Amino acid sequence: MFFLNPTYLLFMAPAFLIMALTSWYVKSSYTKWSRVPAGSRFSGYEAAQRLIRSSGLYGVQIQGTSGQLSDHYDPRNNTLFLSRDVANGSSVASLAIAAHELGHAQQDAEDYFPLRFRAALVPMVNIGSYLGWILIMIGLFLQLTQIAWLGVLVFSGGAVFALATLPVEFDASARAKRMLADSGIIQTEDEMRGVRTVLNAAALTYVAALITAVLQLLYYVMLIGGRRRN
Repeated sequence: MFFLNPTYLLFMAPAFLIMALTSWYVKSSYTKWSRVPAGSRFSGYEAAQRLIRSSGLYGVQIQGTSGQLSDHYDPRNNTLFLSRDVANGSSVASLAIAAHELGHAQQDAEDYFPLRFRAALVPMVNIGSYLGWILIMIGLFLQLTQIAWLGVLVFSGGAVFALATLPVEFDASARAKRMLADSGIIQTEDEMRGVRTVLNAAALTYVAALITAVLQLLYYVMLIGGRRRN
């Protein structure tokens, strides 16, 4: 329905383009720096172990996970999940990703407010992503604008979540750079440039997600507003 709507495409085409370009840039940056070995020769797993000790994150466990760029930290069980390429690789990209996820572990240990706020939004976003769309469609079909606007309000949780994600991810990247430099795992300015490139590319995915969420929200606002005027 929406993909055949020219107005929808007018709103979302920029978002689709941004997402595609961001995905390409992330993969390109990761591929480039995954071929550059770090002088320290630490693997992602070894670097994570060392950073856990140096940061006093003794309760954090390390486990493997399937897929590529599927690395993440789970605060529910204090576990750092590393993909095989990151865990076994000794490249600049592997070290950057492992350190970034440990940045989230630091945030968790310090009770970092933006991380807690984002986590509190998860139930609302999970419900709103489905319920909001349903309410919008019901409101438009039955010409009940109050219900449609309620759907927009519920659906807007996705945009709020995307916005709340930015400071969490930017801060984790900043922590990663400091940890890698202070520990000596990253030793040269060229290696640090690679770390910055990989982490900045990853951060762009969250910016692109925010742009996409806002544009989709604006489309619904325009759609309901137009129906009301008619």
